[in-house]
Amino acid sequence: MKPKISSTSFGSITVKKKTFENDIIIRLGGQVEKRRKKLSKKLYGTSHKVSLEEAKYIYEKGAEKLIMGTGQTGYVELSKKAKKYFRKKDCKVKLFPTPKAIKIWNKSKGKTIAMFHVTC
Repeated sequence: MKPKISSTSFGSITVKKKTFENDIIIRLGGQVEKRRKKLSKKLYGTSHKVSLEEAKYIYEKGAEKLIMGTGQTGYVELSKKAKKYFRKKDCKVKLFPTPKAIKIWNKSKGKTIAMFHVTC
């Protein structure tokens, strides 16, 4: 079951009444995991550009859509290789600032995964 996200503020996100103070990934089964942003940071020096290696970690077999919260003001982006990877997997990616991405996530249907950046 898809967990409901109730709120976000700079540096946190609340999912199923539990507050996380780090970026998160939500899997098809509803599990919430800490984002492994070091996979991108070691390549780009920032976690604001998602690398191919991180894209492979975020993707889950069977996912048809990825909703990505790009931060409170929207700084996170996909690298060209990450975009190509998601296209190859036939997984549509929707990027929005995190507050808007949460609204879209809460209304989403189907085989959807998510990644939310909670700062910037």
